[in-house]
Amino acid sequence: MEMEKERFKRMFPHLVDEMTSEKNRLSIKAPRSEPEGEGKEDSSTFEGYEPGVVDFLRRCDDEKQAVEVINYLEKKGEISSSHAAKLKKQLKEKGVRSFGAKKGENYYIRQAETKPTPTKKSNRLQ
Repeated sequence: MEMEKERFKRMFPHLVDEMTSEKNRLSIKAPRSEPEGEGKEDSSTFEGYEPGVVDFLRRCDDEKQAVEVINYLEKKGEISSSHAAKLKKQLKEKGVRSFGAKKGENYYIRQAETKPTPTKKSNRLQ
C-alpha cells in the first residue's frame, strides 16, 4: 500500500523530521583501512571485480599469512609502504579478523547466488 507523502507527513510529523534531518545521521567507521573504492563488492554482480588487499587478507588463516600477503603486495607495488604499515599495525593490534570475516572457497560464487534480484526503488521522503 502506497501512502501519499503529504498524508504521511500529517500522520507522522516527528518521524518525517527524524528521517529528513541531518542532525540524526550516524557515521559508521569500520576498522578496515582501504583507500576509497578499493575492494568494494558490487551488489549485483562480480563481473570485472578486482579484489583489493583486504579481500586477500580476509582469506588468510593467521597473522603470519597476512604479513606475507602485505609484504608481497608492497613489493609488487600494489600498495604503498605507508598503507602496508597501517595494515600491519591494524593486524598487530586487532588481529586478522579485524579486516572482516574469513572468505572461504567459492566465496564470490556463493555471494552471487544469494544476491536478491534488484527491486524497484521506492519513493523516499525528501
